Amino acid sequence: MISLLHRFARPALVAILLSTSAPMVQAAQSAQSVQTAQSNPLTQFNLLPLFRISVTGSYMAGQQALQDLRTDEAARYFAQAAQADWDNPVLVERAFIAYAADGQVGQAASTAKHLLELDPNNELAELVVATEALKERRYAAAEQMLGAIGQDSFTGITAGILHAWALVGDNRKAEADAVLDKLGQSGLEDFLVFHRALMAEASGDTEGAIALAARAFEAEPYVARIAEVYARILANAGRTEEARDVIAAFEDQGITHPVVTIVKEQIEAGQRPGIFASNVQVGAAEMFHGIGVALSRDGSLDLSLVFLRMGLYLDPSADVIALALGQLLDSANQHDAANAIYDAVPVTSPMKPTAVVRIAQNLDVKGDRPEALRRLGNIVTSRPGDLDAVSVLGDLLRYDEQYLEAAEAYSKALALTGGDSPADWRFYYVRGIAYERAKQWPKAEADFLKALELNPDQPAVLNYLGYSWIDQDMNLEPALEMIEKAVEAQPQDGYIVDSLGWAFYKLGRIEEAVKTLEHAVLLRPNDAEINDHLGDAYWKAGRKLEARFQWNVAASVDETGNVKERVAAKLADGLTEANETE
Repeated sequence: MISLLHRFARPALVAILLSTSAPMVQAAQSAQSVQTAQSNPLTQFNLLPLFRISVTGSYMAGQQALQDLRTDEAARYFAQAAQADWDNPVLVERAFIAYAADGQVGQAASTAKHLLELDPNNELAELVVATEALKERRYAAAEQMLGAIGQDSFTGITAGILHAWALVGDNRKAEADAVLDKLGQSGLEDFLVFHRALMAEASGDTEGAIALAARAFEAEPYVARIAEVYARILANAGRTEEARDVIAAFEDQGITHPVVTIVKEQIEAGQRPGIFASNVQVGAAEMFHGIGVALSRDGSLDLSLVFLRMGLYLDPSADVIALALGQLLDSANQHDAANAIYDAVPVTSPMKPTAVVRIAQNLDVKGDRPEALRRLGNIVTSRPGDLDAVSVLGDLLRYDEQYLEAAEAYSKALALTGGDSPADWRFYYVRGIAYERAKQWPKAEADFLKALELNPDQPAVLNYLGYSWIDQDMNLEPALEMIEKAVEAQPQDGYIVDSLGWAFYKLGRIEEAVKTLEHAVLLRPNDAEINDHLGDAYWKAGRKLEARFQWNVAASVDETGNVKERVAAKLADGLTEANETE
């Protein structure tokens, strides 16, 4: 999916979503000319300059709000600016985008229609208006608008898939295939095969749907939605053993997902899970979902938000899209807006526990860790098999320095997974950290070694175990090899480079230690531990003024007080055997 983003420059969408100073000047100049022509009453009091500043100010405020994904504010600001100059395409375009990003799709479509009167070639406006037609089952209108959009841009690709869904809705599957065939000639066939499978099943072609879903799953067996759809199609066709095999293959990768689990439970209960794309709107919503998620990974957060909103507009019951939308808002630190979306997920939804876990994480980010822990504890008590909840509970307990309680939570997670999957390295790793912090080193060491057994090249584990050995003056040569391997994997990680420098220091290779620790300080400036290490290395190298400087820096940037206390003796007496960093 992500590779799709790099095939097209998306010029039309970039023009919409990126701001420059020129449109702002144009907006202000247009507002001035229109208001003058209409003999606005403000001109009688020589207040037009203030009005112009108001339009420009609203525009600028809207730009910043949209950039921050404060979409409700963005919609309000851009609406104010557009209402002041309803014939300015720049302002109307901004208002249309903000309405769509905020989920006010009806208002967005209405504004988009006016924008098309001003700028008939605005493809994103055409896409939104056509989506409204598809939602209302006005397939002919949607086809006419979507068919006119070229397929040589990112918007055109989206419009092409939506066009095919409109044709399926109009019972013209062969024409839908032709539209996708044309899109596929651009090298997009691997991306399109999943939607071909959905359209085939929606059109009653079960065997074709199975073959296409098999191709999609073979290409991306780790994508939950593809595994869900493939298993659904097989189970609906009575091929339950094959459906079980698909789910097993997905779970054997050490991953789970509620949408796959619910299909698994239905199959085990002897039920047929039902068609995924029960109508055209659901299928089209999934298209917006998939592309929206890909856009967010590509960094196009505002456009991703528009696409996810369009998906939820087409299928309001798509809780997976709601969670993707909430996660996007979380990434922009809009946690209150995200929690409102999570709260709206119905209690009966299989995605509700995930939504509650997200709410708890947001509460923790906002400083209410006790409430976050309380909610997670409730979930784990009521749903002890919820791996996500157990895992996050362990993380929050560890952050709260409740190390043994965190280790217990991670042990429960490993009991759920079996503990032998390659993906289980992470639980052994974080449990090892919890044990190490709780000063139970033998248990910690065993967990780190088990994590490396499952994932031998994991740099975080290599670094943590290697550094721990070095800090305890044990296994120095193997520890050095581990850290060198970690640095090779992540050469820009200041903490791992610091570990390498400290290994050289412990081995008496002071010249290498100084050089490496200097590089670590460049990568992670003003980190108390790293500055302290560099100070020690400088002292050993005979560079005592520089050592004291680094210790002073370490003391000044220390947030916990541990390093400040440690370096106080060094600043007073220099580095001695008694006060050397451990």
